[in-house]
Amino acid sequence: MVILNLSRNMNARIVGSGKETIILAHGYGGDQSIWDKIWPKLSECYRIVLFDWSFSGAVKDHQSSLFDADKYSSYEAFADDLIALADELKLDSSIFVGHSMSGIIGCIASIKRPHLFNRLILVASSPRFINLEDYEGGFEIPEMEEMFQNIEENYDVWSSSFARIAVDPSDPSSVEKFDKCLKRMGVEVALPLAKSVFLSDYRGILDKVITPCTIIQTKVDFVVPNSVATLMHNTIKGESTVEVINTRGHFPQLTAHEEFLNGDWCTCPTR
Repeated sequence: MVILNLSRNMNARIVGSGKETIILAHGYGGDQSIWDKIWPKLSECYRIVLFDWSFSGAVKDHQSSLFDADKYSSYEAFADDLIALADELKLDSSIFVGHSMSGIIGCIASIKRPHLFNRLILVASSPRFINLEDYEGGFEIPEMEEMFQNIEENYDVWSSSFARIAVDPSDPSSVEKFDKCLKRMGVEVALPLAKSVFLSDYRGILDKVITPCTIIQTKVDFVVPNSVATLMHNTIKGESTVEVINTRGHFPQLTAHEEFLNGDWCTCPTR
């Protein structure tokens, strides 16, 4: 295992020594431990890059400065960080696996640097979470406003409740893992980031994505309806496929990791 000084601020590390590189990027409220059931197997035949976004509690634990909500008010800044990380690590033509918000961040980075990734794996990702007349994003605006209020007024209660909704409750250890990640992030980061994520609309960038994509969706996801995967598949300009994993919730890498690894996107012969 190698820990890289150049990427210390993002807790970057490389495991495995395969010819191909996979970058694993966690989503809102998480940290790189979200991939703990995935990366050991992948590292048998790939070089794996793990890191924590600036909002992660794992980053906050070793930095005195807090998340800059103004800087990261859109996914553009995250995409720039991702590109900078890849440059520091001298990565090119990697496979990018982005969970939730990170899937769209990866799409933006791929538009800026088309040769940075040879495939995007978009796990439970969505370009917009708010419903419109002709679009099912999953939430109405009053629901979002109530969520923001709950985050602000009683974050610990909200995080536990959201973890039980976002993660399949039949897997209590995974629910607990995500709940701990949320609490570690803290309300001072969680609230402005939630507003940036859940009020965003990135549908307009999808037809600019030319990198081949695999869209991974669970059968039932409270956060991202199945119709979103269909829209992304139909709108992304590059070749795309949809893989549906037989589990509930927003975290197939936690609750159905074996099926996740058995997807067509993973060519590891040891799976």
